[in-house]
Amino acid sequence: MAQPFALDRFLPLLNSCCTLQDGVLVSSSAAEGTFEVLNPATQEVIARLANQTAADTEEAIDRAEAALPAWRAMPAKSRSALLKQWFALIQQHADDLALLMTLEQGKPVAEALGEVQYGASFIEWFAEEAKRAYGEVIPSPMSNRRLVTVRQGIGVVAAITPWNFPNAMITRKVAPALAAGCTIVLKPSEETPLSAIALLTLAREAGIPEEVFQLVMSTRAADIGDVMCHDSRVRKLTFTGSTPVGKLLMRQCADTVKKLGLELGGNAPFIVFDDADIDAAIKGLMLAKFRNAGQTCICANRVLVQDGIYDTFAERLAQAMDALTVGNGTEQGITTGPLINERAVAKVERLVNEAREAGAKVIRGGQRDSSGQGFYVPTLVTQATADMSLCREEIFGPVAPLIRFSTEEEAVAIANDTPFGLAAYFYSRDIGRAWRVGEALEYGMVGINEGGISNEVAPFGGVKESGLGREGSRHGLEEFMEIKYLCMGGV
Repeated sequence: MAQPFALDRFLPLLNSCCTLQDGVLVSSSAAEGTFEVLNPATQEVIARLANQTAADTEEAIDRAEAALPAWRAMPAKSRSALLKQWFALIQQHADDLALLMTLEQGKPVAEALGEVQYGASFIEWFAEEAKRAYGEVIPSPMSNRRLVTVRQGIGVVAAITPWNFPNAMITRKVAPALAAGCTIVLKPSEETPLSAIALLTLAREAGIPEEVFQLVMSTRAADIGDVMCHDSRVRKLTFTGSTPVGKLLMRQCADTVKKLGLELGGNAPFIVFDDADIDAAIKGLMLAKFRNAGQTCICANRVLVQDGIYDTFAERLAQAMDALTVGNGTEQGITTGPLINERAVAKVERLVNEAREAGAKVIRGGQRDSSGQGFYVPTLVTQATADMSLCREEIFGPVAPLIRFSTEEEAVAIANDTPFGLAAYFYSRDIGRAWRVGEALEYGMVGINEGGISNEVAPFGGVKESGLGREGSRHGLEEFMEIKYLCMGGV
């Protein structure tokens, strides 16, 4: 199948790395071999990039360390101005950034454009917050001393980002690090490196120095991570990905006692009580479940519906799902793109088949879509139970399992019965229940009568095995800073 457009339109965004050879974007630098980037909708090779090594990572850290003093000493207002210019360039190139993302990640172009705007919002926000890294004057218990604190950038930062949000997961980490006065070395997912290259190109065009923000692109994730974790010059590691990998990185960082930011797996419950506005709940669930073909860490993973409305809700949800259109995200009218690779499709197949064998009923979907090997039909499963693997594992696909419950206490118990605690959602028009359930759910983020909760001004992060720290909001800047206490005697 031919490309629907020429890849050379992206060369201005990728000129720091790529040339076009025989219709494929090719790395212009030499390394130990290359790796291929596939379009998940067509399985075509769209890029061959240099497969960087542990030695490349060490060299990047060398450069980041050398650049740190000057960048940290730059007035916050000057760093802010550079971030604002980066933000403006992203806005200027938003359409191409979105289309490039669709090519390598699969989500529909309209959805990708939404991510570009969401990602840019973090750059704008932290450009503003850079000037607000306030210290404090502490009233002294002794008359001859003055006590103050200052906030300083923590140092060299290493970042590892996933494929499901290849733009926003980068800006949500890089922007606060740069705003705080840190230098950063980023390893993006090998599935979606082109979005990272494009962001880097625009950052350099904005005037952010080359050594201050660097990329390491590689399929050698374990080797790269090992260097980042064990190099004592790296003072902060920020990672978004699976809980098992996060635990491994946490162990590897112990020897150098790094500050950690970990945004890990989830198993989000979506609870619908009898008194809910069903129309609003359906709308919220369609967003929370089927955005990015279900491939988000805060996706509704389990849908808990109270007895009194269970059958009605299932019927209404099935009707809403009939409006979803599966296909190549570059085409008009597509709502649901492909899963990222064959492993992802096979996992979804396994979870649905195991639920079916355990007694669940598949009333919509339940199989691959005819659009291609990477596509799965949006699927509705009723008569699911909390002990099914479909409700215990993170699905990361367009599958909604419905669990029946009777009481508020039962719903909260089912929702909390998981090692994860990233996001949760519930719908109810009872103000007392809103407070009770909101406080009882063991999650870092709770959407109450709302299926879309993420924005740059609110703290994003989880509890339990879903991670450490918060991204976005004013707290996101603090994650990349240390508090230094100054005691002045002899006053």
